[in-house]
Order: sequence, then C-alpha cells, then structure tokens
Amino acid sequence: QVQLVESGGGLVQAGGSLTLSCAASGSIFSINAMAWYRQAPGKQRELVAQITHGGNTNYADSVKGRFTISRDNAKNTVYLQMNSLKPDDTAVYYCAARRAGYTRYDYWGHGTQVTVSS
Repeated sequence: QVQLVESGGGLVQAGGSLTLSCAASGSIFSINAMAWYRQAPGKQRELVAQITHGGNTNYADSVKGRFTISRDNAKNTVYLQMNSLKPDDTAVYYCAARRAGYTRYDYWGHGTQVTVSS
C-alpha cells in the first residue's frame, strides 16, 4: 500500500503562484511514476502533469509553460509549482502514484483545493 498526502492548496489571485506538495509513504519502492490530476466542478478529472522515476515529465497543454512538476526522491515528495494561475485552474488537485508494470494510477491522495480569483 502507498499513502499520499497533498498540501499547499489555497486561494490566490489570478497571475499568482502556488506550490503543491505530495508526500508518499508505505510501499514507495513499487512506484515508478507520480502525477497531479485536477477536477473542476462539473468536469471530469484530468491529468495535469506526471513524472517518472527517471525524471521524464509531461504536461497537459493547458498548463505547459506555467506549471512545473518535480520530485525529491530523498523526501519521497512530488511538487507542482504553479505560476501565472488563471481562474480556469480552479479545481481540486489530486496526487497519484503508479506502480511499476501498471498502466493506471491506482493510488490517490484526498485532494487539495486550489481557487484562483479573477
């Protein structure tokens, strides 16, 4: 089992920045990728960014150039630096982990709310 705990959400004005953190614990040796998803009211959950154990990253088109995902393996923590935030970025942000050999993210945090005011 893997436990994920997000932190860092909050209320910010448009154009501002926030950094989300996700601390992983448990059977972390089994994880080969981690990601941030988000879900806005009335919308489906969408992938925002992901990072592999080797450090490869990819991003949703809507956040490219504004968001950066990174990881600190020593702290078992993944970060999402969010800059130039827009009201459309308002959502609950979830951290997710994927085990080696799996194609889906099957461990999830409880989420952290990010609200961007105009």
